[in-house]
Amino acid sequence: MASISRDPSGCKRILFVAGDGSRKTIRLGKCNVKQAEAFKQKLEALVSTRRMRSSIDNETSQWVADLPNEMHAKLAAVGLVARRAAMLAQSSLALGPFLAEYTESRSDVKRGTQEVFGRCVKHLLAFFGRDKLLAEISEGDADAWRLYLVKYGLAENTIRRTCGIARQFFRAAKRRKLITENPFDELKVTVHGNRSREYYLSRQDAEKVLEACPDTQWRLLFALARFGGLRTPSEILLLKWVDVDWDKGRMLVHSPKTEHHDGGESRLVPIFPELYSHLLAAYEEAKPGTEYVITRYRKTGLNLRTQLMRILVKAGLQPWPKLWQNLRSTRQTELSKDWPEYIVCAWMGNSKVVAREHYLQVTDEHFKQAAHFTAQQGAVLSRTEQKVTGDSDTESLDLPFVTASCDSVQEARMGGTRLELVTSCVSSRRSNQLS
Repeated sequence: MASISRDPSGCKRILFVAGDGSRKTIRLGKCNVKQAEAFKQKLEALVSTRRMRSSIDNETSQWVADLPNEMHAKLAAVGLVARRAAMLAQSSLALGPFLAEYTESRSDVKRGTQEVFGRCVKHLLAFFGRDKLLAEISEGDADAWRLYLVKYGLAENTIRRTCGIARQFFRAAKRRKLITENPFDELKVTVHGNRSREYYLSRQDAEKVLEACPDTQWRLLFALARFGGLRTPSEILLLKWVDVDWDKGRMLVHSPKTEHHDGGESRLVPIFPELYSHLLAAYEEAKPGTEYVITRYRKTGLNLRTQLMRILVKAGLQPWPKLWQNLRSTRQTELSKDWPEYIVCAWMGNSKVVAREHYLQVTDEHFKQAAHFTAQQGAVLSRTEQKVTGDSDTESLDLPFVTASCDSVQEARMGGTRLELVTSCVSSRRSNQLS
């Protein structure tokens, strides 16, 4: 039933056939023949008991109880005995098993979050090892792990996000009473806006990109990001024709990123004039019964970034740091010049704090306007001094304010984003095309 063999170094091992017919091996290490024979006899008794589904005799049971943990674990690994409770408890306190169990249990998070979990787990195991006990990881170890992430080459914000995930893991361990303190509590996890990766895409360059787009679908996809401020690809790919209200000039945007917040599952966004023509063109091309606005780029994992890079080359433009997010940031900055902050944040689906930290930019146009205003103010002060000193007693003050009619003031206030739309032609088509 079982046999003893010896490798060239003199270490002995026992070969046997398990109850299911599979061949198993248990390595004994260096021992004499008498010890190997005694072990073989007890092993054969265990195999027979498993095969016959009978109880272990008292002598064999005592022999199993007296085995060292290492040898007992080898018998448990081949299914001859159950793992010891103490070893089970210890394994639950080890880093590798705990992280595997925790991440598998989080069925409530999206696939993207699971991928973020996986990257953090990879870095934790690479640094600490699978068998590192949770309670043995100190605050100093957490600091050393953060330095490891720096040496690994991760960006500062990525390091902070990763530290935040690790802190989340160990908070769960603390709540389960596996540890008493969270060693990652003091690590910095707040993500800040990276000003070096900001980019403002002007309307002139946006038009170049639109001209270089290969089809109506790509022009609409780009316009929804640049002029609609939608998140790409999540919000754009969820947009349906039933969400587009032509009569009221608005569309209902569904947001997976913010759906876990109260009222954050969707928001209303205007059909801006810059977006209207592209949306209408796609509507007229849509076949009857078409559900989604964007139909050609819906495959999971499709890399829209690569195609946009090709379009930029055709348009003669250099790629900017964050291809899609910078478009959304540009639109929020642009709208904030003409609309109150709370309205813009409602359209964009973010908070004022997030907008100020990650979206709003100081553009070249701001500097030009400031310099022009400062120059006007300087001229006014100069003429004021002349008036006071009597150098020009007949010249009136030319203040840098120009009176205008109410219509022109409103036009300036709208800033090229007037929302009045001609929708009668669309209303007549809507019932015919998508019925």
